[in-house]
Amino acid sequence: MEGLLEIISNVWNQGLLGIGVTEIIVSALIFIGGAIVRAFFVGSTMARLEKLTSDTESEVDDVLLESLRKPLGYIPITISIYIIAVYLPLSGIAELFATNLIKAMIAFTIFTALANSITPIFQAFTSSTVLTESMTKWLERAAKVIIWVVGIGIIFDIFGVQIGPLVAGLGLFSVAVALGAQDFFKNLISGLLIIGENRFQPGDRIEVPGHLHGIVEDIGFRSTLIRMFDTAPMLVPNKDLSDVSVINHGNMIYRRISWSVNLTYSTTQEQLLSICNQITAYIASNEQFIENPNQESFARTDELGSSSIDLRILCYSNPVSFTDFSKIKQNLIFEIIKIVRSNGSEFAYPSRSIYIENSEDLDPSKYLAKGLSEKISNESNPQQGED
Repeated sequence: MEGLLEIISNVWNQGLLGIGVTEIIVSALIFIGGAIVRAFFVGSTMARLEKLTSDTESEVDDVLLESLRKPLGYIPITISIYIIAVYLPLSGIAELFATNLIKAMIAFTIFTALANSITPIFQAFTSSTVLTESMTKWLERAAKVIIWVVGIGIIFDIFGVQIGPLVAGLGLFSVAVALGAQDFFKNLISGLLIIGENRFQPGDRIEVPGHLHGIVEDIGFRSTLIRMFDTAPMLVPNKDLSDVSVINHGNMIYRRISWSVNLTYSTTQEQLLSICNQITAYIASNEQFIENPNQESFARTDELGSSSIDLRILCYSNPVSFTDFSKIKQNLIFEIIKIVRSNGSEFAYPSRSIYIENSEDLDPSKYLAKGLSEKISNESNPQQGED
């Protein structure tokens, strides 16, 4: 019995790698305590900081504060790991690893805070006229990548990993990768050109005639996300948008209405003049339409068509949404119908007239009689019918 108790005592005292079970349990309790303190620490600290930022008018400090929530949570965990490392009887490699782990946790907390603060900082630039929204997003992503590359390099250096040979190896590896990733770099350069030329921005409605028409949601390193009008997303490689003609409806100054209205040939000159004047007056007096200094709005007789007298109507509105623009066009259509019919005219439709010069040659009864006589002749002469 004494031997069994001695074995249990040895197991309890030796534990794992010379660390006793008691010390392991205490270390676990310290870590759990740090996790519990983390919840209270983050909550109380954030509450105090929110009181300071609530009095400011800017939203940047609020977003910056929210981005620091996660890094603040790492502080109690790092402290608890430090207390565990001091409490445990570590030596040699274990002590060195624990020390390096604490340093790595501190570096990770610092660089997480820096990476999370990038977004609110660049939001301040977006509100200014210095950078466009897409340029801000690209710079934001690039800044985060640089921060994490530096942070990971520092963490590797803490654990004794040599960065120089690793970078040299990656350089040779990148040459091999570049040969097989030419399309990626083409898309990357094309994306830079799209942003540099400011061809379009997220939120713009763009059109590649005959291929796509939708709203730009994001311009990435490799592709651009376009939301089609049926709400389906389309990922288009940047090089495909850089090498084609793109219509950016988001940069429209005006929305144009250019219609051809067809009236019957029975419409008189007086009626045409009255119709054109009334439509022009309606466009000029309606607030839905605006004046384009480079081209006046009008309604005039334009052409003598094959089956109608054609009126040309040209006017402009503000660059409103598609739904609002459809309402403006509908109101104009209703007014045109009202004006045309109130002036005693009517709308024409494509038609064609056929004139017969000799009606006797096309008499149906003549051909019917001829067909019956041929039938009777065939019945009376079967041999001739077979031929």
